[in-house]
Parts: sequence; structure tokens; C-alpha cells
Amino acid sequence: MSRKYFGTDGIRGHVGEYPITPEFVMKLGWAAGKVLSQTGTRKVLIGKDTRISGYMLESALEAGLSAAGIQAALLGPMPTPAIAYLTRTFRAEAGIVISASHNPYFDNGIKFFSHDGTKLPDDVELAIEAMLDQPMDCVTSELLGKASRITDAAGRYIEFCKSTFPSEMHLDGLTIVLDCAHGATYHIAPAVFEELGAKVIRIGCEPNGLNINDQVGSTAPHALMAAVKEQGADLGIAYDGDGDRLAMVDHTGALLDGDQLLYIMALYAHGKGSLGGGVVGTLMTNMALELALAEQAIPFVRANVGDRYVLEQLKQRGWKLGGENSGHIISLDHNSTGDGIVASLQILRAMVETEQDLHTLGKKLPLFPQVLHNVRFSAGTNPLNNTEVQARVSQAEQELAGAGRVLLRKSGTEPLIRVMVEGADLEQVSRLAQYIGEAVV
Repeated sequence: MSRKYFGTDGIRGHVGEYPITPEFVMKLGWAAGKVLSQTGTRKVLIGKDTRISGYMLESALEAGLSAAGIQAALLGPMPTPAIAYLTRTFRAEAGIVISASHNPYFDNGIKFFSHDGTKLPDDVELAIEAMLDQPMDCVTSELLGKASRITDAAGRYIEFCKSTFPSEMHLDGLTIVLDCAHGATYHIAPAVFEELGAKVIRIGCEPNGLNINDQVGSTAPHALMAAVKEQGADLGIAYDGDGDRLAMVDHTGALLDGDQLLYIMALYAHGKGSLGGGVVGTLMTNMALELALAEQAIPFVRANVGDRYVLEQLKQRGWKLGGENSGHIISLDHNSTGDGIVASLQILRAMVETEQDLHTLGKKLPLFPQVLHNVRFSAGTNPLNNTEVQARVSQAEQELAGAGRVLLRKSGTEPLIRVMVEGADLEQVSRLAQYIGEAVV
């Protein structure tokens, strides 16, 4: 069934514009409460990132849930994966995250976790959408939900993160530049790494409600790259605004993307005999990762772009590790969703145990050049069905001869075709991407 409100990652938009308004979010809380109150504990956790609009939306959700008779437990600013974890440990019926991830401060969104810390099933989301179309009512006064605050949420999650790192290991002697994007990890990540023994140099750890993801974080890593070199640090780690993805920088200031980090984790787990199957990537995963995993006899499959689809493939196959080149890495050994802090700890574990620095580990996967062209097409046409486009794609694939890939995707929001070509030779893939793009009309 088509969805009216929910996208692949909840409901998101510009604050003050429908549906990210106080009125809609209050009714969303009520609708979710009505659906969730039919079973379970009648308790829901609410966490948020550091956007100024989080206060407003938190209050609106709290009011809507209360009207439906649901208890709201407020976590305050917390990373998205922390809310997934705490939803499980508190045996709550659901967790709600107020965040727009890596978007600017003027955007925000609402996403839900089920009682097991995973995305809500489709039938539950559709039931909430159906309830949103009903008139809002209110339970009688004695049945109204109460709100409480969980004051030790940060400490609980810090201890959880540390528990994913072997107790006999430490990070003594390592200097780490930590960029928290002025987001939800600002008070969590520094404590985790300092308590494990590292010297932490902080950037992006002073949120003011307006500076989240502003020239910092995993989607703007240049500040981190410069700081690592200036400070002579061993490495740098950057998270996005809600802490579910990461980027890392080696001591030379070179950036490692999600595919390289995923390979380090896969290779380490494979060597330990703990990989538990294969690795799930996406349509955008660099072909170099696919070929490198094949050399190690590690199975690999591609899912559609989006962590929701990576998780679906992992569960379907009974595997544990997957991710995107954006740095959204899922390790089901440790958490039920992508977790930037936990993933970075697994990279550090591989460094400590193998006695190799991040630069050495990163060099194990030299990435193929990827060229992406966004080409606008005329309204009412579908370039994917254009015979000339198809012919040029076929020619490009023949020229690449199995040592590269061509991928065409339509944008979901604009009349754009995303033409991606990758292969070992940058000049060749650039030429082929331009050649295909010229046929789009």
C-alpha cells in the first residue's frame, strides 16, 4: 500500500511546514498511542537530537500520547541507536526519535522503533496512518498517560557502548579527534573513548540548537581531516547529527568512507571466525568491496539504498554485518540498528588486536573511482525506457568488461536521473558517465 506520511525513515520535513508542525505531531503521538495501546506495556520512550525544534515536538508528542493513555518516558538528547537500545532494555512498547539525522537544523522528523529496537513493521505504520485520518479524541482523566524523565539514560548507553569493546583491551596512548556534529553524541562519545583510555580532542561538541551538522560531522569531514593533521592525532572519528553513521580519518588526514570501514570490520570478524555469514551492501556500494570480499570467499549481496533494506537482507539471510558507503553500518552482534559509536569501537578493536594503524587497515581496500552525474529529464518521459540510453548503457558495460558497473536511478523528489559509473580507471568512467548522460532527454 502507498504511504501518505511515512517514508523509508519515518516522517521528515521543514519545521513549521506540514507535517512537521505542533498540531500534526500531537495528533501523530495520539494516533501512535491509539495503535500501540492495543497491546503491550503502554509505555513509550522519546529521545531527540540537539535541534531547537526538538523541545516543541517533544511536548507535542507527549500531549498526544497522554491523550491516548500512553506513558511517555523522556530521554532528552540521545543518539538514535541509544533510543533503540533503551527501548529494548526498558521493555517499552516503542521508542520515538525526534531527529532529521544529517539534515540542517531547520529540518526535523519523527521515526519509531518497535519494542525490539527495530523499525516499526509496515502494518503498524499503516495502522498509524489510518488512525491519523480519524478525529482525535481523549481518554478519560483517570486514564491519561503520565510523563517522566529517565535521568540516567546517558550513563546507561555509555556503559552499553563500552561493553561492546573487550574488557581486557584499552585505548591508552591513542589520541583521537572526535567530531560529534554538535549533535546527539556530544555528551556520549567523548565519555566512551576517555573512559577506555584515549586522549580525546573535541570538535563539534557544543550544540546550541542551530549548529547541528553545520560544517562539521560525518557529512562535512573537512574540519576533522584538518584537525587530525594539526593536532598530530592518531585518527579522527566523526558522527552525524543523530549518531547512527560515522566517518573516520587516519593519521595522514585521509578520509575512509563506509565501504572501507565495513571491509575492515568484515575482514577482522572473518579472521576471528565470528562473521556469521556474509556482508550486505547497497546498490551504491563500491565494486572494490564486492571484489575484495570475493577474494576472501565472503558472500556479498546488494540491497536497495537505505538502512531499512540492509537490515531486511540481514534478517532474511541470518547474517550480522552490513552497511552503506555513507557510514551507516549495522552490526547485529551489538545493536539492532546502525550505531556510529559501536561501529567505531569495532574498528578500534581491530586496530588494537592486529597492532595496525587505521592508515594500514584502510589501504587494504583501495576504492574504485565512482562518477555520479545528476541529469535532468523532460516531464512525462522515462529515460530508463529510452532505447538510446539503454544502448549506451550496454556499450559502457561491454567496455568495462566486468571490471566496473553502471547504475541508473531516478530521483524520488526531482525529475533527475542519477547516472553512476565506476571502474578502475577514472578517465574511462568519467567519459562513460558523460556519454550515457548525454542521451537523457
